[in-house]
Amino acid sequence: MTMRKFIVQILSLLAAGMLLLSPGVRSQSPAIHRGRASHATPIRFSLNAFSFNDLLLARNSRDSFPVYTISNLLDWCAGQDLEAIDITGYYFPGYPAVPSDAFIERVREKAKALGLAISGTGIRNNFASPDPAVRKADVELAKRWIDVAAKLGAPVLRLFTGTVPKGYEDRWQEVADWMVPCFRECAEYAATRGVRIGIQNHADMLSTADQCLRLLKAVDHSAVGLIIDTGSFTTADPYDDIARTAHLAINWQVKVSLHGKPPRKTDYTKVMRILKVAGYKGFLPVETLATKGLPYDPFALVPAMLQEMAAARKVVF
Repeated sequence: MTMRKFIVQILSLLAAGMLLLSPGVRSQSPAIHRGRASHATPIRFSLNAFSFNDLLLARNSRDSFPVYTISNLLDWCAGQDLEAIDITGYYFPGYPAVPSDAFIERVREKAKALGLAISGTGIRNNFASPDPAVRKADVELAKRWIDVAAKLGAPVLRLFTGTVPKGYEDRWQEVADWMVPCFRECAEYAATRGVRIGIQNHADMLSTADQCLRLLKAVDHSAVGLIIDTGSFTTADPYDDIARTAHLAINWQVKVSLHGKPPRKTDYTKVMRILKVAGYKGFLPVETLATKGLPYDPFALVPAMLQEMAAARKVVF
């Protein structure tokens, strides 16, 4: 069995909850060394590590060691048409506790040696909680991870708003008023560390362009921008929402599908045209997701997505 097929089998068994993991798996690094395509455009491709979520979170049942590590993923990314990686905080040991400075340095230096930038990182937070103590705790968590982002050399820390709390379905503005001071406090601290806060629309409190525009206007801080999640506008025309918010984007998450009404495959050429009109320059992280009932192989899906996006970039730029 080839290593790629072996890893795919691991992912399938993880999804089924049936895997007894072997200690030897954690040292493997299934790279596809096909090199980076040369290009002269303002758009550079990054990988959001969530594409490998199940594998990165898997632990060996005998010793609780990771099956597949950040280091393994960096090796793999270096063989792809990628110039950067977005390493979500969940994949660092001990999350939500911050990793050691020594671990952060190893990740940063390995990425540098491989020619990969770190385009961002992110955490889970809930600034939409009705409980002020929960919001306060998550502001402090964000500050600790702002420090991590600064040490990694990541320019952006990705934050969520949080889901609409039960009983507040028709009280969006009231909940937004809780969130605004949380984001501002994070922004003030981020500015002292040379990091920006990216607020991601995640089909939560932010599922439309109007909501994104209202929140960013209310926060009104130079260290805050939008991370546009192309898959999480839940409107009839997500491309309109993407276009209306693109001028606020400091980073992106481009997904294979748009989860609007109805869901559909992303038209990467349309996305590239929006980027060009908005004048966006920088990294474009990609994210593949599992589809219920279908085999999931990020080692195949990510390169396939990158190939389609590269073709779209060539057409537009």
